[in-house]
Amino acid sequence: MKKELLMLILSDVLILSSFGLIAPIFAIFIKEDLIGGSLVAVGLATTIFWVTKSAIQLPLSMYIDKHRHKVILLIAGTLLIVLVPFIYSFAKNVNHIFIAQVIYGFGTALAYPTWFSLFTTYMDKKHKGFEWAIWSTSVGVGIALTAYLGAELASTIGFDLLFFIVGLFSLAGFILLFFINRAHYKGILKEKRLNSRGKGN
Repeated sequence: MKKELLMLILSDVLILSSFGLIAPIFAIFIKEDLIGGSLVAVGLATTIFWVTKSAIQLPLSMYIDKHRHKVILLIAGTLLIVLVPFIYSFAKNVNHIFIAQVIYGFGTALAYPTWFSLFTTYMDKKHKGFEWAIWSTSVGVGIALTAYLGAELASTIGFDLLFFIVGLFSLAGFILLFFINRAHYKGILKEKRLNSRGKGN
């Protein structure tokens, strides 16, 4: 497995697993801990995320396919995702959550088409199924572990500190992308040198 692919998987596991800490308590947080919180607000927050993501993902994916420096786009989208748990941590009313959901939807719409594009670029064509399975299994195990842990942590340390922990783990996943970026540009430079030599011959 290429190191770029391994770092993509590790980055995704860190981010998705950390957000798994939020999943079991998110509705309770909105309903009981925020000004204006209600079951309707929970549903609306979820709708805002999915509508934002769905509305812009297709146009963004066409732009991503044409963009040479895809890792930069992945970094930009992931940065938006990483901001979300920190916004949750400081949120006082549901409007803050709605803003966070727009940012989350936009970040996801930018990051994940780019992530999938890079994954298929770096994967071993002879072991595609196995490498996809490594990603899927790793993410699944991470989310399974954190789903229970998130509820435990929320009941003991509170929502705000939990969201801050999620942000820190997401930030670690984000930092890994810079190592991919470095390796990616080394590959581009190598390709340019090989092409220039070929033209010289």
